[in-house]
Amino acid sequence: MSLKSKLHDLKEKYKGKKMAPAFNALHTFLYLPNEVTHNGTHVKAADDLKRTMNTVIMALVPCLIFGMYNAGYQHYLAQGMIENANGFLGASFWTVDNLIIGAWTVLPLVAVSYGVGLAVEFLFAVIKGHEVEEGYLVTGMLVPLIVPVDIPLWMLAVAVIFGVVIGKEVFGGTGMNILNPALTIRAFLFFAYPTWMSGDKVWVHGAVARDQAIAAGENLDAISGETILGTYAANNSVAYDYWDMFWGIIPGSVGETSKFLIIIGALFLIFTKIGSWRIMLSTVIGALVMGLIFNGVVDAGIIEDSSKFYGLMSVPFWQHLIIGSVLFGAVYMATDPVTASQTNKGKWIYGFLIGFISIMIRVFNPAYPEGVFLAILLMNVFAPTIDHYVVQGNVKKRMKRLKVKAA
Repeated sequence: MSLKSKLHDLKEKYKGKKMAPAFNALHTFLYLPNEVTHNGTHVKAADDLKRTMNTVIMALVPCLIFGMYNAGYQHYLAQGMIENANGFLGASFWTVDNLIIGAWTVLPLVAVSYGVGLAVEFLFAVIKGHEVEEGYLVTGMLVPLIVPVDIPLWMLAVAVIFGVVIGKEVFGGTGMNILNPALTIRAFLFFAYPTWMSGDKVWVHGAVARDQAIAAGENLDAISGETILGTYAANNSVAYDYWDMFWGIIPGSVGETSKFLIIIGALFLIFTKIGSWRIMLSTVIGALVMGLIFNGVVDAGIIEDSSKFYGLMSVPFWQHLIIGSVLFGAVYMATDPVTASQTNKGKWIYGFLIGFISIMIRVFNPAYPEGVFLAILLMNVFAPTIDHYVVQGNVKKRMKRLKVKAA
């Protein structure tokens, strides 16, 4: 008997029982559902929620693989065991050793994210008696890509439980949540365990252990795994050139360093009509405008010495796009169809404000110079309000046209 037949028999056996959602989820994850509609008019399309989620995952896989190489590369580079790659195609970057150590540190994050998150999803499906939804497939992949590589797995598990329950299930599940679940998880980690989410010891694998060994008097070299944003915020010089920042061979969260691969993913999502190009473009525009304003303040001499005020204020406006996670947030987070604005005009406003507020938080908060996730969560809350006023504005315009015609 084939696996499909066995799953179908189990599905029929538990049909109508408490565990039915769990078996149905496993069956429909591996195979197409065998139920079809018979009455009424329905929109016929080849895509469904599962295919949509899988498309986003395909766009994220290159960032995941690159993140593994970069985690290993940063680890060995910090230990002085390899030379600087000096570019995206450097021989010391694309090595099996980098991939092995990277996979050893990154894949457990993926396993915990999916294992804990799906367990919560299954539990709520069984308790509430509804089908398991595929919404967490993307969230489970996003979470490992937006956290430090060395975050303890138990912290990640606690955060995932909080994010799925508070960020999604309490609102009714997939399609009903007002906050992006992955960013809710990220926010919980930031506020609950701030020392593990910022500083100079969390972005390079093994940095904390080596610092502890140094403190104990062992003969080891010190390491600084600080991100570029942290370096700028501290008014220190950056050791990376612009191409390093663009290709992604820099310390940072697992999936947000390579701007090149993020752009490729954005083009793929736009081509497949999964991601909104309006939100992506408007977020970039908003970030550039805010960066230009800060540069203008410095150039106009309003602040005589910006380095004594906020180091990131004098960073060239365009460079904000290749440092930090503005692009990653714009492509994979802000475009979440559930929590983003739904109207076309609303998408422009929503995205612009995300980019604008992200750079504002980045500059004015030197203790944690990355505000993308806070900006997106804030605009998640205001997205329905934006859409409401856009719709009301359209209604008023149409009413005026009707009055003119009637006159």
